Amino acid sequence: MHAGKQLSTEIDATVPTAARMYDYYLGGRDNYAADRAAVEELDKVVPSTRRLALNNRRFLQRVVRTLTQEYGIRQYLDHGSGLPTQDNVHQVAQRVDPTTHVVYVDNDPMVLVHGRALLEQDERTVVIQADMRDTDRIFGHAETQRLIDFDEPVCVLFNSVFHCIPDSDTDGPRAVADRVRERLAPGSFMVMCQLVSEDEKVRDFVTGFMDQATQGRWGRVRQEKDVEALFEGLEVLDPGLVEVSTWRPDTEVAPVQLTREWIEFGGVGRIPE
Repeated sequence: MHAGKQLSTEIDATVPTAARMYDYYLGGRDNYAADRAAVEELDKVVPSTRRLALNNRRFLQRVVRTLTQEYGIRQYLDHGSGLPTQDNVHQVAQRVDPTTHVVYVDNDPMVLVHGRALLEQDERTVVIQADMRDTDRIFGHAETQRLIDFDEPVCVLFNSVFHCIPDSDTDGPRAVADRVRERLAPGSFMVMCQLVSEDEKVRDFVTGFMDQATQGRWGRVRQEKDVEALFEGLEVLDPGLVEVSTWRPDTEVAPVQLTREWIEFGGVGRIPE
C-alpha cells in the first residue's frame, strides 16, 4: 500500500494531470498548455468527453444535495477531489446546512495550493494531500480526525477517480473501497463512479493514451461489471447504477450523454444498518 509514501509538492506544468484536464473541460483556468493539448488529442477519439465531464460534475452536485437534504448527511470525505470549481461539495452541502463538514483529499500539489487558498476562512472544510489509496493516512490525518466523526454516518466520495488507479490486490479500486467501507458506520454512504466503455478499442486507446500522457499516473477504463462489483453488499439507492446524467436528474430536459463511446457509470450505495 501507499502508507508513508512522500508526495511531491512541486507542480510540473509539462506533464498533464487528470485534475487539470478535468478543470479545463469544466471551463476552469487552473491548467497548462500540456493539459489543453492532451484534451485536444483525447477529443479526436472520444469527442463526448467535455459533456461527460460536465454531466459528472452535475451528478456530484445532485448526490450531495440529495444526501444532505433527504438523508441528513453532515460530513463528507471526498477522495481525489480535483481543483476547486463552482459549486464544490462543501458549497452544495453547506447551502442546506452551514454546519456540514467536508474533507477533500488529493495528491496533486496544485489542488492543495488552490484549495487551501479558497478555504482559508472556512473552519468546517479542509484539503489534505494524500494518495486516495492511502486509507490509513487519510483516516488518521489530524484534520480528518478534527472534522469527521466516524462513529456517525459519513458520505465517502470516489467520484470519477477509480480509473486513475491501476488494478491491484492491495491498491486497486475494489481493495480501496473495501478498506474504506470497513471503517464506516452503518448508514454511511459510498458514492462511486468511473469511466467505462463496452468497446474494447475505446478502453485500450484511452487507457494507453492517458497512461502515456500522464507518465503513468493512470489506471484504466473499465466495464460496467467492474463498477457493479464495488457495490456488492451495499444498498444501492434508486435508480441504481447508471450513466450518471440519468441519476435523479433535476428536470426532464436535463443534459444527457450524447454519445456512448464511453460513459461515466456508477451510483450511490448505503452501508446497511
